[in-house]
Amino acid sequence: MRFRHPDGSTVHLAYCTNVHPAETLDGVLAQLRDHCEPVRRRLGRDRLGIGLWLAKDAAHALVTDPSALRGLRCELDRRGLEVVTLNGFPYEGFGAEEVKYRVYTPDWADPERLEHTTSLARVLAGLLPDDVTDGSISTLPLAWRTACDERRAQTARTALRTLAERLDALQELTGRSIRVALEPEPGCVVETTRDAIAPLTAIAHDRVGICVDTCHLATSFEDPHTALHDLTRAGVPVVKSQLSAALHAEQPHLPEVREALAAFAEPRFLHQTRTSTAAGLRGTDDLDEALSGDALPDAGPWRAHFHVPLHAAPAAPLTSTLPVLKSVLTRLVGGPHPLTRHLEVETYTWQALPPELRPRGRTQLADGIAAELTLARDLLTDLGLKELP
Repeated sequence: MRFRHPDGSTVHLAYCTNVHPAETLDGVLAQLRDHCEPVRRRLGRDRLGIGLWLAKDAAHALVTDPSALRGLRCELDRRGLEVVTLNGFPYEGFGAEEVKYRVYTPDWADPERLEHTTSLARVLAGLLPDDVTDGSISTLPLAWRTACDERRAQTARTALRTLAERLDALQELTGRSIRVALEPEPGCVVETTRDAIAPLTAIAHDRVGICVDTCHLATSFEDPHTALHDLTRAGVPVVKSQLSAALHAEQPHLPEVREALAAFAEPRFLHQTRTSTAAGLRGTDDLDEALSGDALPDAGPWRAHFHVPLHAAPAAPLTSTLPVLKSVLTRLVGGPHPLTRHLEVETYTWQALPPELRPRGRTQLADGIAAELTLARDLLTDLGLKELP
């Protein structure tokens, strides 16, 4: 979906396909048929933006076979879909029964992360619509915190500089400008937007910026205005933003709140949980750990890294951090010029929701994704952007 900002520029809104994980190119093509096109039809749109997630094997197939890349581009066109951004965070196995810590490997100290992201950039340059010259790729924020010492951190920064040089060369070759965005996430080396400033200014290349995920920002209790002001002041580009909402518990000391939270503790994904105290941010790596005894102070609200549907907050006594998303979006695109032109709805946890909240089949899932995109569209038009055909 495209929108005209009051300054005349185009802002793109997509939804991320990591909610339909596929490891192979055939699986990606099936996603377009079974999920993406039905969402577009529900929205009554001739064109729908999708943020593709391409696992290692799918990316390899596309970058090594020009005919396969042309075939994917034709399939996107045929189904009324377009791609300006990729989710390059998960490497493989995102649809496994247990993902947890595996999603953080390989990290940026591993040469395979550089090679994979280079492949994604080459693929994206070939998928961009004819009238679009700028693409974006979100990626993991260097590494999970326990896997990174100073030597590995330096290796990671060097790899990102190498990637930036390759992206420069790619633009010279194709005329397409691809940028990569570190996505701060709780528990990682770069957990917050503030954590991103030092490494990104050290890399000092406009090809490498930040992806502001509004669920992650809220989980870490960051103030949206302060976070975005600090990024702007430091000259860190907001390459893209993922529009998502975290799980919020206002009174986690109450037994009924603990019981409600326990329904969201599930075995597939990591749900880092945080609370803000007078002594600073406290947290656990997962929700079930927070619910075990006194692992986390419960005098103040808890927030958990669980991407809940934007249009449907959990039932009381829980809620979501949708107000944080709205505040971020106002700052990102509500001013005289947009801070980013790539927005992506990223609720990948539909099938991890408590059983009574999960969609029953493809039809309900498509309905839910369309409802999320409708909410995001309405927020953008309320900010003065005009929806384009």
